[in-house]
Amino acid sequence: MICARNVLFQSKRTEQKHSDVWCIIGIGAVWESLCVFSTAAQQRSTGDECGPEDPRDEPKHPLSDCALEHKAIKLEEQVRDLTERYRKALADSENVRRRTQKFVEDAKLFGIQSFCRDLVEVADILEKTAESAAEEAEPTNPNPTLQKIYEGLSLLEAKLQSVFAKHGLQKMSPVGDKYDPYDHEIVCHVPAEGMQPGTIALVTQDGYKLHGRTIRHALVGVAVESQE
Repeated sequence: MICARNVLFQSKRTEQKHSDVWCIIGIGAVWESLCVFSTAAQQRSTGDECGPEDPRDEPKHPLSDCALEHKAIKLEEQVRDLTERYRKALADSENVRRRTQKFVEDAKLFGIQSFCRDLVEVADILEKTAESAAEEAEPTNPNPTLQKIYEGLSLLEAKLQSVFAKHGLQKMSPVGDKYDPYDHEIVCHVPAEGMQPGTIALVTQDGYKLHGRTIRHALVGVAVESQE
């Protein structure tokens, strides 16, 4: 009985020792895990406080700066080129606009040019008829009918010239002026009696201008030095 009790007691003590060992091992493992967790948490906390490195604080690569500068220079050149093209296009469009406007204005002013050429021939006939009536209606040979015809022709001629002036059609009066090939056409030469050579001494056919543009040259005689 005593031996059995001793064996049982020894067995219980052995089991208790084994239990104590496993308890110590378990406590050590838990403590180690706690230390590892604490260390990891501390590292994580330290990393959060420091934060990630700002990429802007990183030194830029020198090749990147050179590439950006080269690109900026190219863009500036393109801007200057486009600006110059824009200015040229604007100037060209303005020139086209002015030429078109001048063309339209000329068309309005000189659209009746051909019609005016025909009218001045009628004016020539009317003037010659009035001169002939004036010669017939002389004081030495009074004729009431011719006098009335002359007066009517004179009024008609004056009215016609007034209408011409209203529309920009003017008769030239070149007698005494210098010869101008753009306005005059020489049909004869006359001796320069009291006139400077090269000046217009007589007019055989009147010339006309429409808004300053000659539509019919005046047929003139130019004074020249007489040769004795």
